[in-house]
Amino acid sequence: MSPSTDPASSPSPVASSAPEGGDSHEPESATMTWRRLFGLARPHWRPLALATLALVIGSGITLAYPQVGRVVVDEVLSEGASYDLSTVGGALLGLFLVQAVFFSLRYYLFTVVGDRVVADLRTSLYGAIIGREMAFFDRTRTGELTSRLASDTQLLQSVVTTNLSMALRYGVQALGGLVLLFVTNVRLSLVMIVVLPVVVGAAMVYGRRVRRLSREVQDAIADSTSLAEESIAGVRTVRSFGREAAERERYSEAIERSFSLAKSRAVLGGIFGGGVTFLAYATIAVIVWVGGHQVLSGAMSAGELTAYILYVLFVAVSLGVLSGLWTDFARALGAGERVFGLLDAATADRRREGSVAGSSSAVITRGHVQFNDVSFTYPTRRDSPVLRGVRFEVHPGQKLAIVGASGAGKSTIANLLSAFYAPDDGEVYVDGLTLEAYSEEALRDGIGMVAQEPVLFSGTVRENVRYGRPEADEGAIREALRAANALDFVEEFPEGLDTVVGERGVRLSGGQKQRVAIARALLKDPRVLILDEATSALDVESEALVQEALDRLMEGRTTLIIAHRLSTVARADQMIVLDRGVLVEAGSPAELIDKGGVYARMVQMQAIEDSVSKTTSW
Repeated sequence: MSPSTDPASSPSPVASSAPEGGDSHEPESATMTWRRLFGLARPHWRPLALATLALVIGSGITLAYPQVGRVVVDEVLSEGASYDLSTVGGALLGLFLVQAVFFSLRYYLFTVVGDRVVADLRTSLYGAIIGREMAFFDRTRTGELTSRLASDTQLLQSVVTTNLSMALRYGVQALGGLVLLFVTNVRLSLVMIVVLPVVVGAAMVYGRRVRRLSREVQDAIADSTSLAEESIAGVRTVRSFGREAAERERYSEAIERSFSLAKSRAVLGGIFGGGVTFLAYATIAVIVWVGGHQVLSGAMSAGELTAYILYVLFVAVSLGVLSGLWTDFARALGAGERVFGLLDAATADRRREGSVAGSSSAVITRGHVQFNDVSFTYPTRRDSPVLRGVRFEVHPGQKLAIVGASGAGKSTIANLLSAFYAPDDGEVYVDGLTLEAYSEEALRDGIGMVAQEPVLFSGTVRENVRYGRPEADEGAIREALRAANALDFVEEFPEGLDTVVGERGVRLSGGQKQRVAIARALLKDPRVLILDEATSALDVESEALVQEALDRLMEGRTTLIIAHRLSTVARADQMIVLDRGVLVEAGSPAELIDKGGVYARMVQMQAIEDSVSKTTSW
C-alpha cells in the first residue's frame, strides 16, 4: 500500500477541534432569564391578551366587593335604609357569575399557552442536546440530561401556567387594593406605607437565597437521576456482582443530599412566609384600632371602615399568596438558568470554528477516503494523544483492515471519518473533499457503521431496520433482512416485522441484533462502510451467519474493517497497523506477514492463543 497523495484541491488550513467548554458559565441575571422565558410566549400574544383582559375584569369585580360591604353597612343595615337587601344579594350573585366566567377563561388561556410554551421549550432543549458535539456526551452523564428535560422543565411548566396566572391575579388585586385603600382613607393607608418596604426588602433577599439553593437542589436531583439511570441501564452487571445494596446506598446518599438542600430551602420559606403573615395581620390589628377611633369620632362611617378592612384583607391575602409563589418563581429561575445554559452552549457549538460538517450540496458518490497526517486527542483527555500523523488512502470499493492493540486508535479513525470529531491536525478527505465540505445530511447518507454492540431502539424490527431510510417500503425492508440472514428468524416471531425488540434490543440475541443492524446498514446503502469489531462478541455459528451477511454488505462499497480477531480481516485488500496512535505498517495481509513485523507477530500470538484455547476447552 503506497502512501496517499494530496487531493487535487489544496488542503484547507489545519482544523483544530472545538475546545472543551461552553457548559460552565456564570448564571445570567434573573431579569434576563425571565425575559427569555416569557419571550417564548410572544408568538401567543393574542390568547394572552384575551387572558389578561379576563384577568383584569375578574379581579376588578373582586375589588368591588368591599364597596358592596360599605353599602350594606351604611345603606341597608342602618335606619332609614335606601337599598333593599334582596336587591343587593341578587346583584352579588350576578357579579359572582360574571366573575366565574372570566376567571375560568383566564385560567384556561394561561394554562394552555403556558403548556404550549414549555412544550416548545422541551422540543428546543432536546434538539439542542441531541445536536451537541460528541465531546459534550463524553463528559456529561445521560441521567443529568434527562433531568434537565424532565425535572427542570417541569418546574418551568408550573411557573408559566398556573403560578403565572395566580401571580397576575393576586398582583392585580394587591395593586388595585392599595390604590383603593388610599382613595378610601389616606391616614390609615400611611400604616401600609411603613410595612410594604419591609416586605419587599425581605422578599428580595429571600428570593436571591432561594434561587441559589434551588440551583443546588436541581444539581443534586440531576446527580441522583444519573446514578439511577446508570444502575438501571446496567442492572445485569449490578446483579451479577451482587451490588444491589451498594447501588441502593449510593442512590440513597444522593437523594439525602438533595433532601438536605431542599430542607434548607423549606426553612427559608417558612421564615419568610411566617414573617409576612405576621406583618400582614399586625397591620390589620393596627388599622382596626386606628379606624375604630375614627368611627367613634365621626371622621369616617362604619361602612367605610368595613370596606377599608376588606381591602386590607384582600391586600394581605394577595401578598400572602404572592409570597408563596415567590418561592416557586425563585426555584424556576434556577431551573431556567440551567435550561438556557444548555441552549446557549449548543448555539456556541454551532458557531464555533472547526465545525465538522458544512452546508454545501456535495454528496459522497465514490467512497474515496484519505487521511492526511491526521493527529487527534479527545477533548476530555487532552494529555493523551490518540492519533499522531496518520496517513493512508482507501480507493473506491476497496476493503481496508485496521488492526492494532487496544487503545491504538482504531475506533478513533472510525469516529473521525464519521465526523463525530474534527482532527486537531491534518485533514480527512472523502472523494477529494474535506468533511467540512459536506452537509451533515450528506455525511450521514454516505457513511454507515456496524458496531460491535449495535444500538437498537425500543420499537419494532421494522422501525429499526428503516431507521436510516424512513421512506423504505415493505419489500425493501424484507430484502435487506434477507441479505442480512435475518428474515428467517424475524418471520418466526408471532408478530414478524412488528415484533418489539425492547430497550437496546434486549429481546434479541447478540447474533440477531447484529443481523438487524446489518439489515439497517444495507437498507441505508452508504458508499463508505465502517465495521467496528462487528463479529468479535458472537459465537461461532452466529459469527458465520453475520460474516456472510457482512460479505454481502461490503460488496461494491469502500469498507474500513476494524477487528481484533485477525481471521476476520484476512480477505481485506489492504491493511494498516497502528501502535499507540502511530501507523507503523501498511500493505496487504500477505505482504505484512512476509515482512515479519508487528502484524506477523500479532498473527503468531493469536494462533498460539487459539491453540491453547482449543486444548483447554471442555
